[in-house]
Amino acid sequence: MSSADTDFSAHPVTTLLTQLVRCPSVTPVDAGCQAILAERLEALGFDCEPMPFGEVSNLWARRGDVAPLLCFAGHTDVVPPGARKEWRSDPFEATIEEGILFGRGAADMKGSLAAMIVALERFVAEHPDHRGSLAMLITSDEEGPADDGTLKVVESLTARDESIDMCVIGEPSSHERFGDMVRIGRRGSLSGMLTVRGVQGHVAYPQLADNPIHRFAPVLQELQSTDWDGGNEWFPPTSFQVVNIAASAGAVNVTPGELSVRFNFRYSTEWTHEKLRKRVKAILDAHDIDYELKWRLSGEPFLTLPGQLIDAVSSAVLEVAGIAPELSTGGGTSDGRFIAPSGAQVVELGPINESIHKVNEHVRLRDVVVLADTYYRVMENLLL
Repeated sequence: MSSADTDFSAHPVTTLLTQLVRCPSVTPVDAGCQAILAERLEALGFDCEPMPFGEVSNLWARRGDVAPLLCFAGHTDVVPPGARKEWRSDPFEATIEEGILFGRGAADMKGSLAAMIVALERFVAEHPDHRGSLAMLITSDEEGPADDGTLKVVESLTARDESIDMCVIGEPSSHERFGDMVRIGRRGSLSGMLTVRGVQGHVAYPQLADNPIHRFAPVLQELQSTDWDGGNEWFPPTSFQVVNIAASAGAVNVTPGELSVRFNFRYSTEWTHEKLRKRVKAILDAHDIDYELKWRLSGEPFLTLPGQLIDAVSSAVLEVAGIAPELSTGGGTSDGRFIAPSGAQVVELGPINESIHKVNEHVRLRDVVVLADTYYRVMENLLL
């Protein structure tokens, strides 16, 4: 591992990361990132297959046709940078200051993509006859609806009987220092869009109206106070959060006729989305309200239990970064929710996530160089 005072500004990982950050790839636009990556992969003997769906660019690249198949997965799309004046430099310039690269997507997750490519180049050069196969799955729709990205690629692969055995996703998993955390699963995400119908009326004559806000108040109290579960060995307790409530007739002396509520469950493997929906419906039906409820499932929970992939990743992090990683299922959703159901072992390993989606997003160059070394070691652990 390189010393802390080494200048990494000319390292191959930094060069590629700079090139990627300078592509303004706000979801679902790829802005040329995948073409850059495909050119590097084709030089290594990967068969690169573009898989566009709708406005989304996807790339499936594979080297070899035998098992086991180890896949590196990630996304080229980034969230909007926000107001330029809030940034210390242009968010798509990739400015380097004192060993830190600033730019939208630097940590989430172009740093990981650059590290993957450099690690693959080194591994194939040093071990051209490795066992198994290597692949990369890249999308431009992770930060958006995710309907036409990794989900569609995995569906296409499944339809032609092509399966991923092990997958390392480059999500920024680290917390305080690189390698201190590896994600081995994620909670499910289920959102509800609730409409409570009442009768609009004059505030001075409540007996002639039916205020949906008052109708919903005890329902909210029950939903919020319900102990959904206590979690389990791998997952924290399921959480219920209201993210929006709206009801107005446009005047201070009129009670509204309708209330709109949006809420979200982040749920553990103690539940399925069908059981959660049934439980919520039972609570709503127990109250005297007229309602309509629509659901959006963003992903079921998934978990990779300790085994070959986790052992390989954990030992690589310990050897290269000098730290034993914590195994976690925290955080939001990731594209792992689309890959794991196919039967693949899935882990997430990437740089520190402190600045992701924020103004002045950044990554330490030392961390992405060490990340490339760690990815390389993972391949050695699994394919030699």
